[in-house]
Amino acid sequence: MQVIYNFGRDDASNRQALIRLAASVVKILEPAQLLDVAADGLEFVDSRPFGAVWVLDALWRQLELDGTFRRMRRDGALDPEAERVLFALVASRALAGWADPPTEVARWVTEDVFVDGLPATTEDACQKVTEWLCEVSGRLQEEVFHRVADRLDLKADLLFFESAHGGPQPGLGLDGDPPCSGPEDSPSLAPPSGCHEAHQTVIGLAVARTGIPLRVWRWPGCTDDAAMIRQAKEDMKGWTLSRVIRTADRGCPIAADRHPPRTDDDHHYIVGAKLRSGSAVADAALSRQGRYHHVAANLRVKEVHIAADERFVICCDARTAQRDAEVRTRLVEELSALIDDTDRLSLAERTDLHMEISANPRMRRYLRLTPGRLLRIDVKAVKAEENLDGKYLVRTTDLELPAEEVALGYMGLLECERGWRDLLAGLRRLQSRGEPGECGHLLLTWLSLLLVRIAESRTGLPWSALRREFDRIKLGTFAACAGVLRQRTEITEEQYELLAALGLAPPPRIVQISPPDG
Repeated sequence: MQVIYNFGRDDASNRQALIRLAASVVKILEPAQLLDVAADGLEFVDSRPFGAVWVLDALWRQLELDGTFRRMRRDGALDPEAERVLFALVASRALAGWADPPTEVARWVTEDVFVDGLPATTEDACQKVTEWLCEVSGRLQEEVFHRVADRLDLKADLLFFESAHGGPQPGLGLDGDPPCSGPEDSPSLAPPSGCHEAHQTVIGLAVARTGIPLRVWRWPGCTDDAAMIRQAKEDMKGWTLSRVIRTADRGCPIAADRHPPRTDDDHHYIVGAKLRSGSAVADAALSRQGRYHHVAANLRVKEVHIAADERFVICCDARTAQRDAEVRTRLVEELSALIDDTDRLSLAERTDLHMEISANPRMRRYLRLTPGRLLRIDVKAVKAEENLDGKYLVRTTDLELPAEEVALGYMGLLECERGWRDLLAGLRRLQSRGEPGECGHLLLTWLSLLLVRIAESRTGLPWSALRREFDRIKLGTFAACAGVLRQRTEITEEQYELLAALGLAPPPRIVQISPPDG
């Protein structure tokens, strides 16, 4: 017998010397040989996005929604894993981005992501949970409202906003104005003639002051305003509802002085007004002198007095101002490239080009036609636009609400509205296919938006940025003769900071260890 290396007695062994020896031995091994020796045949078999799903699940559990739904499930005939299926349905709306039918959700859970406690699901299980949501809609929303309001110490305001199914979606265009520019192509708040539920829908939200949705309603587009208010108040009797405010963005006709909303002593409205409309109200508001007051890190407000029965607040958002400046710079550069060297063109050619540019509503505001029919950049228009960067004009009939809360209420509407755009597209697809389930789709998207808005309000970042960063945390699956191991990738310093802002501990490094099948 020949001794290659004497390790010595166990109680007298030098651990550091053994480590040095192991490091010397592995230098002569090939990578495949080293893996076999170290892991006894460990094989890397799968990798999936993990971080974003885990964050949503952690917020779900932090709000104790898992326990809430398990208690409610006992009254029905659902499987024990129904709560996990419900979470998967909610998470798919925040991560997959479509009005996902049960078949797509089942495939997404089984093949694309890792949902803790739900290795796989079926189309039938997803369909049953969606139908169950519709059956318990009222009780479910009350349970969630009290759970979330108590956990986060929130007070609810009631904000209503409308969105048309057939017309353009509400919200801001790239240049700071809504995409619609006239009454013929903007969603109407007044009941149009021949209106039908399939063509227009009114979405009502009970939201906290930070824009977190706590309850949702859906009405046909022709529903009377007073009827919506009465139903909402009746549904929320005994809830901590602080006030009722009808809210609409700048793309709605009431914001353009065409259809003033009805108001009484019981509820008021907050609406946005177009600063670029050239109206007397907008010009008067911009001409008033005054000092801006900081409301949040990026938001300043200034109240101006124009009318006795209505208040006007100018909001200035630093992030939106930067975006407006970048968009304007790009548009002016593109316009300059189009009209460069056009002086040598014939009058007919310049006229055709002028008509083509005028068809673009974003570019035409920066184009000037000289008396000699030459095309030039309108420097005065560019300067005027610079003064409007990041600014919103908000008007309200509430004479007691602080200007800061008027601004935050309107900004909360924009944040919620941004989240509902996918919902509206999903409802249109459901209607076009003639499928049932609009109620379940509405509730699932509301729950998804609830988690997303909590994440956004705690971190100050949009969900798209959070999802992109957290999806960099992958989950690797390794198989060996001893079983299956699932391990996440290393967490970066930025990801640690985001998790801390969310009040969440990092996910465990080893997520799951399971014995081999059979």
